[in-house]
Amino acid sequence: MADHAESTETSGKANIGVVGLAVMGSNLARNLASREGNTVAVYNRSPERTDVLMKEHGDAGFIASKSIEDFVASLSKPRTAIIMVQAGKGTDAVIGQLADLFEEGDIIVDGGNANFHDTIRREHELRERNLNFVGTGISGGEEGALKGPSIMPGGSAEAWETLGPILRSIAAVAEGEPCVTHIGTDGAGHFVKMIHNGIEYADMQLIAESYDLLRHIGGHDPDAIAEVFGEWNKGELESYLIEITAEVLKQKDAKTGKPLVDVIVDEAGSKGTGVWTVQNSVGLGVPVGGIAEAVFARAVSSKPDQRAAVKKTLKNRPTVQEAGEGFEDDVQKALYASKIIAYAQGFDAIIAGAKEYDWSIDKGAVAKIWRGGCIIRAQFLNRIVDAYENDASIATLLEDEYFAKAIADGEDAWRRIVAKASLSGIPVPGFASALSYYDSLAAERLPASLIQGQRDFFGAHTYKRIDSDKVFHTLWSDDRSEIETEPSTH
Repeated sequence: MADHAESTETSGKANIGVVGLAVMGSNLARNLASREGNTVAVYNRSPERTDVLMKEHGDAGFIASKSIEDFVASLSKPRTAIIMVQAGKGTDAVIGQLADLFEEGDIIVDGGNANFHDTIRREHELRERNLNFVGTGISGGEEGALKGPSIMPGGSAEAWETLGPILRSIAAVAEGEPCVTHIGTDGAGHFVKMIHNGIEYADMQLIAESYDLLRHIGGHDPDAIAEVFGEWNKGELESYLIEITAEVLKQKDAKTGKPLVDVIVDEAGSKGTGVWTVQNSVGLGVPVGGIAEAVFARAVSSKPDQRAAVKKTLKNRPTVQEAGEGFEDDVQKALYASKIIAYAQGFDAIIAGAKEYDWSIDKGAVAKIWRGGCIIRAQFLNRIVDAYENDASIATLLEDEYFAKAIADGEDAWRRIVAKASLSGIPVPGFASALSYYDSLAAERLPASLIQGQRDFFGAHTYKRIDSDKVFHTLWSDDRSEIETEPSTH
């Protein structure tokens, strides 16, 4: 193992550095070191982690340092360092240390799951110090970090010139293309990563609902359902999440011999990015019901006291409906249609975010980099690439010819599944909200007209008429005549 105290003797030899050597940081450093042309400097606040990395993978040619000063000295210019520490105060602390030692044009990269608002703030602060800050979404977990993740960098074009070749060298490759692209300025990378995670929530919820339907209406055991998912993974639903679902369902508990899925407590946790997606989408005026219902479903699952209280009140439950012929095919079609809705909503949020924060985001390029390395990687993403290559200005993915046909082909099955689940007392918030969203877009006229009437009645919020471009208010507490007025500001 190299003597850390002597690291300054190698000053300026590393083209990239990694700060934070927990599993994700260590794996990313190993990935970087394995690619031709990269020499990697490594540093961790607690030297024990550095020692472990050097002991187990010292042959990777790392330049290890015990101090942040030695770490910075070991980087060639423009100095480029990727921070892989816990989001929040820890990230700010490391950024501050590096910023005090870096010089004009150097690049600090945050590879954690940061809130994009924090990334915007940090980028602006460091820009004033003539430093480049690049908030970068990295998806794929521990395996992706080591073997090739999907990477979503923001930051300046200047930083991308230096960082681009390095990130391309370590990214996953899908159909011959590295799964990385410059998303946009300041917080764009972390914003798109947030949306990725929100879609991931929705995708997982829809798969879980499919499992529940196949088990409780279809009458299949986990092994049989694993076979169903295995078959689905050979077709249009082919994806990493479908693949691992089959593997999870096959797994047996060593202690009891039961399917592992029956031993795991049915309370799902989350780390916040799904919630952020919903919060920010609401702020942008974008309906992301599929993602929201996935977040809420996890929240409901994690309320054991409330669940127990309601169960005590029950005298009976609805009779589970007969599966009937073609039930599995119906679930498959409903899953695919609902998945399309979730992705359409996610890309709607990306479009709205780009407009709000003045980012130029290539939606087709985003779909391309999600085809490999990340959790939502799927054959399906090629269809999104095609849609935006055919017409980048489409108002919604549902307008694209392929997706419109896919929805039409699956619509009857989708409705049968939602109806059968409701009659059976089986919750399908993801399927149902996706169908309601689709029906809302397809409706000739929505009851929002009544809501506007109510709002005008109690708050003088005004309304528009179908036969005029002007704004009106009814004098509800007077003679109920209608007057032309200015739009309400509240």
